[in-house]
Amino acid sequence: MSTFPFESLRRWPDLESPELLASDAADRLLLSELEHEVKADPTLLQAGLVVIGDNYGAITLAALKELGFSSVRVHQDARSGELALENNAKELSITGFTHHAFDAELVRDARIVAMRLPRSLDQLDQWAALVAAYAAPNVQVFAGGRLKHMTLGMNDVLKKYFGMVVASLAVQKSRVLRVKEPNSEVALESLSGWPKSKRYDVIDTTVCAYGGVFAGINLDIGTRELLAVLDQTSADAKKIIDFGCGSGLLAVAIARLRPNATVVATDQSSVAVASATATLEANGLGGRVDVVRDDGLSSQADASADLILFNPPFHSGAAVHSDTSVRLFAEAGRVLKPGGELWVVANSHLGYKPVLKDLVGETREVKRTPKFTVTCSTKG
Repeated sequence: MSTFPFESLRRWPDLESPELLASDAADRLLLSELEHEVKADPTLLQAGLVVIGDNYGAITLAALKELGFSSVRVHQDARSGELALENNAKELSITGFTHHAFDAELVRDARIVAMRLPRSLDQLDQWAALVAAYAAPNVQVFAGGRLKHMTLGMNDVLKKYFGMVVASLAVQKSRVLRVKEPNSEVALESLSGWPKSKRYDVIDTTVCAYGGVFAGINLDIGTRELLAVLDQTSADAKKIIDFGCGSGLLAVAIARLRPNATVVATDQSSVAVASATATLEANGLGGRVDVVRDDGLSSQADASADLILFNPPFHSGAAVHSDTSVRLFAEAGRVLKPGGELWVVANSHLGYKPVLKDLVGETREVKRTPKFTVTCSTKG
C-alpha cells in the first residue's frame, strides 16, 4: 500500500483545511488487513468488494488500484463523500466502483466487506444486520476505526449478528474487527424493526428515524427552541427550506404552519433523507414536502427561497471545526431572495451573529437561553 498516493486525496466539496485529512491510519490498516486476506485467497479479487462508510474514497480507490479488486460496491451516507470519491477517482483515473443505496443489493452475496465503524451504535446495528442478512454465508467483514472512537459496545452489536468477532492489534491508534459467521434469521428480524418511531403529544408529531440520523427519535433541545418561535417566521413565505432536515421535525411543523407554501427538506445524509421521509409519512404529510439529498444547497437556485430554517452542524465527520457551519451559512445566503429570512438555532457560546451578518444580512436575536440562541438574518 506504500505506493498509493493517499496524500493527494481531497475532501472537496467537504470542508478542507490543513488539519483535516481525506484519509487516516484506520483506512490504511483496513486496506492492510484486506491485502493479507486476498493474498491468502486471490479468488476474492474477482468476487469484488463491498465498502460501507468510506469517508472520501481512500478505501475504495486503493482497493481497486493497489489490491486489484475487479469491482467495488460502495455506500457512503454523506453526499459530500460520494462527490469526493468521484473527484478523487477522476484525478487518479480510477474506475470500477458503483454507488449503492443502503439496501439488500449493496451486499447481496458479498464474500468480503470493508467498513469504517460509525460512531452511532444504531447505525452500526443496521449495517451489521444488512450484511448478515444478505451477504454470502461465508462473508468476512473487516470493520475498522480510530481507537478514540471505538467502544466495546461495537463488539456487542456485531456479536448480535455474527458468531465470530476478533479484534486486531492496535496500529497507529487504529484497530480492525474481523467478523464472520452471519446469523441471517436474527438479522432479518432486526431489519424489520426499522425505522424506529416515537410519539410526542406535546407537538402532535410522530418522529421516525433510521440508525445514525442526528438525535435519532429524540426531540433535541435546539430543535425544540426553534419550534417554540416558528410562528414568528414570515407568514408570506412562498418557498421554505428545512436545511439539514435530520429526522424532519421542522419540516413537519412548518408544513402545517404554512399550508400554502412550498416546503423542501434537504440533507446530505441518506439516512436523514430516509428518516425525514418516514416522519412526514407518519404525520400524514407524505408528498406535501419535497425531500432532497444534497451537498449543502447545491441543487437550489440562487435567490429562490423566502425562508430557510437551520439547526447547523459544527463538525465535519468526526472532527469539530467552526468553519463547517460558516460554509453552510454562505450557501443559505446565496439561496435566499432579497428580504428572505434565515432562522438559525445554535449553541449560544458559538456567537454566530457577526458571521451571519456578514454572510446573509442584518441579524437579530429572537430567543436566548444559557445553551441555545435563535437568530433571524434578513438577506440584504
